[in-house]
Amino acid sequence: MLNFTYEYKLIPTKSQIAEIERTLGICKSVWNYALAERKDWVNFRKCLVNACSLEKEYIIPADTKFPNYHVQAKALTKARANNSELKSVNAQLLQQVLRTLDRAWEDIRKRNFGFPRFKNAVRMRSFIFPQFKSNPVKGNKIKLPQLGWVKFRKSREIPEGFQVKQARVVRRATGYYLMLSIQLDVNVVNPIPHGHALGIDIGLDKYLATSDGELINRPKFFNSLHRKLKLLQRRLRNKQKRSNNRFRLNRRIAKIHEKIAATRKDFHFKLAHKLCEQAGMIFVEDIDFKSWAKGMLRKHTLDASFGQFFQILQYVAWKTDTYFLEVDKNYTSQICPNCETKGGKKLLSERTHNCPACGYTTNRDVAAAQVIRNKGLVAVGQPVNQNACGDVSSGG
Repeated sequence: MLNFTYEYKLIPTKSQIAEIERTLGICKSVWNYALAERKDWVNFRKCLVNACSLEKEYIIPADTKFPNYHVQAKALTKARANNSELKSVNAQLLQQVLRTLDRAWEDIRKRNFGFPRFKNAVRMRSFIFPQFKSNPVKGNKIKLPQLGWVKFRKSREIPEGFQVKQARVVRRATGYYLMLSIQLDVNVVNPIPHGHALGIDIGLDKYLATSDGELINRPKFFNSLHRKLKLLQRRLRNKQKRSNNRFRLNRRIAKIHEKIAATRKDFHFKLAHKLCEQAGMIFVEDIDFKSWAKGMLRKHTLDASFGQFFQILQYVAWKTDTYFLEVDKNYTSQICPNCETKGGKKLLSERTHNCPACGYTTNRDVAAAQVIRNKGLVAVGQPVNQNACGDVSSGG
């Protein structure tokens, strides 16, 4: 099964905007009520059996089941029968809010996340229509429950044969967006190792270095607008909460953050396509970026967003039939790519690799990228050919 998500800019009317905002408000209420119900159940279980709290006690029957998705969905159905506001919103849309909360609750245990947050008017940003009876798209319009026919900027056509399975409406600082999930019933084979091999080493001095000797400079996405953000956030500190001035200033700040994120993502996609055009196999390091984000250079690491880049690179590699593999990151900066001799640990100020055993000299990051490529070739079972100049290439 082949699945894609296409993003479009919505062009709703004033009445449709009002309906979107009303729907988001009801979704926020459902989320907060369901989350409060789960938290109350947990707090009731924390009560001591031989003592009472000096502040308050949660009085819930001992045989009350945990309010999971199925329990809360059943309660929502009963509530919709007596509540006209809930009844005015698509039932499946509200059920998806409960499903999202259920996943967030499971992530506490599975992914070691914190408790889900209560939503205010700003934090609830999207809702989803999980299914359609027929194709809802005609030209540059889409028919959504409650909203009717909504125009959108059709920046690219939906491929022939794909069916629209879901639609998500997202509110951002720059307007409203439509996320269309499309599906085609076809089996796609994963890429196999073939062609030219390319190793990639990432860093903060240069954004990345390839085993072919190419160095990519690091664009500083956040630093370019940091001064303006700092000024606006300083003004925000003096604005009265819930005032219109604070709301407008918050929106200006959100637009700048959105511009930074969009610029960074555009760079990542263009760079990923450029790399995949050069090779049939791409090898990178299996780095834990969470630990990188806690170091002295955490601000620059988060600005570079290497984790997002690797995700995009893996997706583009799959789409362009390029084999992608993560290899062991250990000792990539200490091993010589020409003779595989392990040297000592290099200082950050040492930007050149000089092998005392074979005399091979090259840029430090390029040498690490070549070691990554060699590890990748060994992992896929292909031979590593070496020549007198120290250049390494795959036998394929």
